[in-house]
Amino acid sequence: MESAAELVAFPLLITPIDSNYRACTIPYRFPSDNPRKPTPTELAWIDLFLNSIPSFKKRAESDSTVPDAPIQAEKFAQRYSELLEDFKKDPESHGGPPDCILLCRLREQILRELGFRDIFKKVKDEENAKAISLFENVVRINDAIEDEGKRLDNLVRGIFAGNIFDLGSAQLAEVFSKDGMSFLASCQNLVPRPWVIDDLDAFKTKWSKTSWKKAIIFVDNSGADIILGILPFARELLRRGTQVVLAANDLPSINDVTYPELIEIVAKLKDDNGQLLGVDTSNLLIANSGNDLPVIDLTCVSQELAFMASDADLVILEGMGRGIETNLYAQFKCDSLKIGMVKHPEVAQFLGGRLYDCVFKYNEAQS
Repeated sequence: MESAAELVAFPLLITPIDSNYRACTIPYRFPSDNPRKPTPTELAWIDLFLNSIPSFKKRAESDSTVPDAPIQAEKFAQRYSELLEDFKKDPESHGGPPDCILLCRLREQILRELGFRDIFKKVKDEENAKAISLFENVVRINDAIEDEGKRLDNLVRGIFAGNIFDLGSAQLAEVFSKDGMSFLASCQNLVPRPWVIDDLDAFKTKWSKTSWKKAIIFVDNSGADIILGILPFARELLRRGTQVVLAANDLPSINDVTYPELIEIVAKLKDDNGQLLGVDTSNLLIANSGNDLPVIDLTCVSQELAFMASDADLVILEGMGRGIETNLYAQFKCDSLKIGMVKHPEVAQFLGGRLYDCVFKYNEAQS
């Protein structure tokens, strides 16, 4: 069900007036740039979105919920390609100049206008079922690590490994359709530390000294990401006495997990006593973020989430879209963590890192 309520600013964000908040991390253009001419950064990102069209078209063609799906998928590919080419001629067309939020929004808009509600539904369901079957084994491996710091290391590696399941990246969508992905192998094969942004040691120090009373986690993808990456981490926070709110998208976008899907996943993982493998879940809450894109502007979240977040002392933005491409430099009134894997060469170049590098950016609350 779509949220009809008005969206509001996330209450823990240090507001735009105080901090010059801009959702998009990478500056696509500067005031001195010619408004009629696309910048090199805009062109690179337009091409990135152009390159993703074939994988989106393929998913759309096989959407059995849409009559004439192949014809409508072809219309999507044509319309979105033309729109992107228009931006190359005039950056101010279609509500531009373009940035990652606008480019994502226009793609979703065209899909929805053509009747496509959730073109990744089938692959999400398959990946969720696969990850649910592996959940117990992943948690048991974590629980067997007695040293608290090493257990946190393992949980963080799990978040990065899970975050690889991202069908918004053209390269990963291709790898995924050929070979699938092994979660445990991905944990072993992460790029070595130090990562491109690596505040893990500072976070570990805080983790060893404190328990946050309430954490808000903006979650990302379905499958291994949410089930084998985020949920074991959330379970560890619950075990330490933290109330955890998982904020998921209102509407489907790429393979991101939605609010109704997340409720269903957690229900399947709980036992008859409402526990996640021995950990009580009465402090685990699921919120509708009000968002409908794979990126997020934190000046526009649901009133429900804003209310639930008002007394939190830790905010986590997980995934490339929410924590790197948008909000990497967002400042909060409480401790914050941005965690995700770099899956676009353009993002790697901007950060001065490698493709599939990891970002672990921790900031303590500014007193």
